[in-house]
Amino acid sequence: MNYENTYTLRTEEIAGITHYFARFKDGADVVQEVEISRDIYAALKQSVTKEESQARSDRRRIEQSDLTDAELYTRATHKPKSVEEEVVDDWQSERLAQAIAELPETMRRRFILYHDHGLTLKQIGEAEGCAFQVVARSIKAAEDKVKKFLREQG
Repeated sequence: MNYENTYTLRTEEIAGITHYFARFKDGADVVQEVEISRDIYAALKQSVTKEESQARSDRRRIEQSDLTDAELYTRATHKPKSVEEEVVDDWQSERLAQAIAELPETMRRRFILYHDHGLTLKQIGEAEGCAFQVVARSIKAAEDKVKKFLREQG
């Protein structure tokens, strides 16, 4: 099964009010973005989380069917994570994803390019036509917002 999302979600603070948006390609393959209610945003977010969880489960099942002798030996000699550890890891990943999703678009893009894709500040600055110092401040602000979100969410 393919669990790849056909849409992306984002939030934006406008005049002190949080607005929720969904971006998708229409039937003519044109990118569209619409504002959605908080309830619809929450439902879509929950759906994404469930789909990602199912995809992880599917990958684990497929992976287990394709293990080599060396991989089987490694797994036999290394203690796997407990169910509790897996649940905590999943929960932390979901909270982090939510924190990142709530960043303003530019901050989110730079944060992901730097942390997930390994681009340097200079590379991001060149791609966006700005100084690496601007990118550094943006990423630092994004990191601070993510940390604050995680602290506030327990």
